[in-house]
Amino acid sequence: MATKANFSIHVAKESLKFSAAHFIAYPGFREPLHGHNYQVGVYVEGRLAKTGYVIDFGLIKKLTKEIVDRLDERTIVPANSDCLTVEGPKDGVVRIRYENDEFVLPAADVCIVPIVHSSAEELARYIWEELAAALGARGALKLVTTMEISVAEGPGQSAHYRDSTGGI
Repeated sequence: MATKANFSIHVAKESLKFSAAHFIAYPGFREPLHGHNYQVGVYVEGRLAKTGYVIDFGLIKKLTKEIVDRLDERTIVPANSDCLTVEGPKDGVVRIRYENDEFVLPAADVCIVPIVHSSAEELARYIWEELAAALGARGALKLVTTMEISVAEGPGQSAHYRDSTGGI
């Protein structure tokens, strides 16, 4: 008998974390450069495969860890900001300008991310997009209907991005 019922899994392992510096900036406002110890969670809904899985926990952990490792111990710089000018990497550095402020950071210490702001909300969407692409490339989203990423900046404070996988 066919069913439209969904099953779900949730992965929020201690290893799915990253420490990063960032600042929020928009026209007329810039936070001081500061950092967080972020914790990432992954929630997946879908139909049950013949294997008894929606999706393998191990695959979710592996791919999510690869994504967060790219952010770990870096300064997150939003590539699509409407008020920052980002130059580089060039000559081993990245220059970030906001109004009269300039940051010059070693290129190896920077992760330029295709987001507008380095908020937990936009980081959740970025991680969702990266994970969905990685799973899709492996044909692992066939039965997945919805995925949600949580990014916590600290205990009791998290942002979530949830979307359908659209049959990626």
